Amino acid sequence: MASVNKDNKAIRHYFEYSESGVEVISDGLTEVPFGEYLVDTGKIRRDQLFSAMMFQDKNPGVRIGECIAALGYVPYAEVDQLYTQYSGCAVVEL
Repeated sequence: MASVNKDNKAIRHYFEYSESGVEVISDGLTEVPFGEYLVDTGKIRRDQLFSAMMFQDKNPGVRIGECIAALGYVPYAEVDQLYTQYSGCAVVEL
């Protein structure tokens, strides 16, 4: 019976009970930003991402992929291709 109580506490961590039933508070999934995706796939280094973010900060409204290409880290055409892969990415790692 102690195991059931422990499981209930774990479940309550993610769900909140209400009159209408169970509402999800957190699903445990987080979206990976495009720049992080490029670092994770080895297309750019973390310091290059940082430089691109500083470039983006100085040029409001410019997307991170455009900044990466403008700095010469990845060609524009490849950034477009990588963004297409990224936006269609439906992978969950456990």
